[in-house]
Amino acid sequence: MTSPEYGLVYFFQKGLAMKTSDNAFIQWIFPLLFIACAGWIIWHGATYIMAFGGYTDALAARYRQINFLDYAALLGLPVFLIFGTFTVKRAEMELEDYSSIDQIAMFVGRVTMLLIALLVGVMMYEVVLRYVFERPTLWANELSLWMAGFVFILAGFYAMQQRSHIRIFLLYDMMPRGVQKACDTVSTFLILLFAFFLVYGGYGEAKAKLLRWETFGTVFDPPIPATLKPLVLLVVCLVATQALLNLINDWNKEPVIHTAADDIDQDEIERLKKTVGDN
Repeated sequence: MTSPEYGLVYFFQKGLAMKTSDNAFIQWIFPLLFIACAGWIIWHGATYIMAFGGYTDALAARYRQINFLDYAALLGLPVFLIFGTFTVKRAEMELEDYSSIDQIAMFVGRVTMLLIALLVGVMMYEVVLRYVFERPTLWANELSLWMAGFVFILAGFYAMQQRSHIRIFLLYDMMPRGVQKACDTVSTFLILLFAFFLVYGGYGEAKAKLLRWETFGTVFDPPIPATLKPLVLLVVCLVATQALLNLINDWNKEPVIHTAADDIDQDEIERLKKTVGDN
């Protein structure tokens, strides 16, 4: 598990590294289109639920007739996910050895990076309106909170694929490879067990929040509980699946010895030297 501060810095560094990669336009256009479709679907979620058979008073209050744009967004979401997954390319700072299935997590990482940029944009917009024009919005705070929730949840999936979650190697590096494999197996089993019981215990509540389209209870009133609770269960399943894939992919690899030098980013040091000078 990663801390929020570490996650933001980590994704910011990844984003900077990718801006100079090949096919940069392709790297960002599909995640952006995916976010656009997902945002449309989420904001009009009550319409989709009622159109496909659900009904509560909260849904009826937000309901409107489903239209062409709703169907286009619903179709575009899996299309952009597939195209984005197949076209995603490894950035300089990312893990070198990855499988085709890992590209799903890498694409989710791109989506998360863009969400951070959009989140910063919303916060800057609110700051300008509040302190320059003295006309604060009624929606920026809740929207920022909502987007941050998506970032923190989705970041775990990408961090698992990149093996960038916090780990303590002091005893692990001293073990023979066979014992390391046993530890990896046990830790993966515990992750799978945690995911199972979390879904088992939280599925009913998440389903109820989604189907009644539970909102935040403010003037802006976004459906934060209705969206984030099911997303937690979905992502924890993806994280558990990715942990199992990591175990399989790393099974026959040679052991990696970790040192304090692993935390030093030589490229960053060189950039700092060029910025401040050799002195």
